[in-house]
Amino acid sequence: MLQLQNVAMTYPNGVAALMPTSITVPKGQFLVLLGPSGAGKSTLLRCLNGLVKPTRGDITVEGLGSIFQSGRALREHRRQTGMIFQQHHLIGRLSALQNVLLGRVGAHGTLRSLFPLPRADRLLALQSLERVGLLDRALNRADELSGGQQQRIGIARAMAQRPKIVLADEPVASLDPATGEKVLADLHRICREDGITAIVSLHQVELARRFADRVIGLVHGRIVFEGTASQLGQTILDQIYTAAPLHMEAA
Repeated sequence: MLQLQNVAMTYPNGVAALMPTSITVPKGQFLVLLGPSGAGKSTLLRCLNGLVKPTRGDITVEGLGSIFQSGRALREHRRQTGMIFQQHHLIGRLSALQNVLLGRVGAHGTLRSLFPLPRADRLLALQSLERVGLLDRALNRADELSGGQQQRIGIARAMAQRPKIVLADEPVASLDPATGEKVLADLHRICREDGITAIVSLHQVELARRFADRVIGLVHGRIVFEGTASQLGQTILDQIYTAAPLHMEAA
């Protein structure tokens, strides 16, 4: 279980990106964040991964406690949290397999990571590629692959961490609709199979309706809707998307 307790974030420039927010995410839930640009989705995900420390409130994880209680707790939380980004964040000159193996670096100490990773890690990376249908592209350079294939590598890299939590920030925003649906279906399937808790920010309402167990709508850093995907009627969508954002999220 993952809990946010009155978490708020104001950046040094004075931008209040997230108002006091409390959320409980049960293990294995596929939670989708909806909202316009500037709504606070990316800030919320950054807080969840400890990339920024909230100016107020706390984030706790079952079995770990507060992720900010110590550097050790934060490192352990990050080790068990996979991140998937909109722009893939792959190293183009490396092969698909080498990129996925980067997901295993955090499982080893600094000194050990200077040497070739164990055979077990290579097998896990290959299995991760197989789960997203790219085992036959393991030795291809990442920059030779399509956008959809690169995003699948990003998913495989996250899964190679053996995460308990996956955070995905607009993971299909740069893909065409058909490819985006296939990529999100892969992510959803793997999270279901492994019991992984997923928190995914999206702009595509139809994808939220298809895949989300639960949806949270954000506007101006505040939760304006929390419920099931089946409740996403036009009235709720108007509430989430009609008002123009008052600020832009920090990059």
